[in-house]
Amino acid sequence: MSSRKIVILGGGTAGWMAANLIAKSWRDKNIQISVVESPDIGIIGVGEGSTPQFKAFMDFIEVPESEWMPKCNASFKNGIRFVNWSTRPGFEQYFHPFPAQPDDYSAPAFFHNSFVRRKGIDLEGHPDPFFLATYLAEQAKAPIAAENFPFEINYGYHFDSGKLGELLAEKARESGVEHIEARVQDVRKNTDGTIAALVCEEGREICGDIFIDCSGFSSLLMQQHMQVGFESFENNLFNDSAVVLPTEQGDVIASETVSVARKYGWSWHIPLTNRIGNGYVYSSKYCDKDQAETELRAALGLLDSEVEARHLNMRVGQVKEHWHKNCVAIGLSQGFIEPLEATALHIVQETVQSFIECYQDGEFTCKEQGKHNQMMSQRYQAIRDYIVAHYRVNSRTDTKYWRDNANNNQISKSLFNVLNAWVQGKNLSDELDRQDIDKYYPSVSWHCLLAGYGIYPEKHQLIAGNESANIHDVEKIRDYIRRCGLNFLDHRAQLARFLD
Repeated sequence: MSSRKIVILGGGTAGWMAANLIAKSWRDKNIQISVVESPDIGIIGVGEGSTPQFKAFMDFIEVPESEWMPKCNASFKNGIRFVNWSTRPGFEQYFHPFPAQPDDYSAPAFFHNSFVRRKGIDLEGHPDPFFLATYLAEQAKAPIAAENFPFEINYGYHFDSGKLGELLAEKARESGVEHIEARVQDVRKNTDGTIAALVCEEGREICGDIFIDCSGFSSLLMQQHMQVGFESFENNLFNDSAVVLPTEQGDVIASETVSVARKYGWSWHIPLTNRIGNGYVYSSKYCDKDQAETELRAALGLLDSEVEARHLNMRVGQVKEHWHKNCVAIGLSQGFIEPLEATALHIVQETVQSFIECYQDGEFTCKEQGKHNQMMSQRYQAIRDYIVAHYRVNSRTDTKYWRDNANNNQISKSLFNVLNAWVQGKNLSDELDRQDIDKYYPSVSWHCLLAGYGIYPEKHQLIAGNESANIHDVEKIRDYIRRCGLNFLDHRAQLARFLD
């Protein structure tokens, strides 16, 4: 293979993740990788949670937890707790767990109970009693078991995104990635419309074969210079703004993200080892930035605090082509779905891996870009639908924001069919299989969401079950989960082992 040069515009978490993945994947290929980063542009720094796929990324680039987690003030994440998204009695909060192998015993009981309860039988249908990760989060335990617990446990992380970007930059440079600090002023194109070079402030040109746009919301290459259109999700997802405030960490370091529904959106609470990251994601159509900041400050007890808040604007949607000519968009330059399920880094990882696969399958040409575009567009749509479901099935009526979300009919046919299958008492797993969308969010995630909101017949409509309905003893399952949980360390104690 002749040599290829890949130029990544923009560092940050997305740019350096891309650089590391490409460098490791093609370390035996004749490929040069350069990251062009402006010293003036900082990291947005609010994407501080991950899904379990991020562990696979760090393992692939061969950086152990004991090295990177202390440097990034990182903590473990068992899942996400959703508070006040539902007003149904007994379902005011629920936990979305990351799966664990011990759940193979208890999850079928949850599936059975939730199915039968939708038929009108009075069984325990809340997801919380059935999953190990939920118990670990409730007990502030790390998802790391003793050596004599030979079962697979999936988990994510919380981290300082600025420090993570710095660490990934260091690892990329160690892998031979060239780091260029320069301010890009223009783009020189070839006669066929492909990018020939980035033109820097001092007149220097940086040439390449493939240009990866990690320039953030500005999307300097893909949207500004390549003029690729943008598909907005504003009719599906109303939130377009956020305000961010840190608070001090306490004696107990939680091992969960908490998402609390508020008047005009929701707030996140992310525990790092040195602080708690807090933010309020809201819609500017329903409240202004001062209202949002005041509501968040009041919730955190910071009304009289001098701690400065940061305000952010978000553009929710995706580019109409994720790979156009010889330009690939990754991260915020390709699109954004609000951080409700911490999917930002997951999408970056999937985009880079798809590009690597398609570029290689196309013999290091752009022949397979259509396949990449289709895969990424479908992934964005599937993640969007799962996020939209959180709003569409809400039962709050306290503000117009929540009422409008509950009455919003601008949902995809795919989501309509999923929700319809649930309320009609059909087998939800069958519907997800039929649509081939369980590869984006598995059946257990959809079940936890809809059951966690209490989307069941009203309590007074339920009748007692017979022997065939009551085949699972929930108290025995609780005891089983508790006994499994005894094998796990306190979260703070596990984090302290990295520093010994």
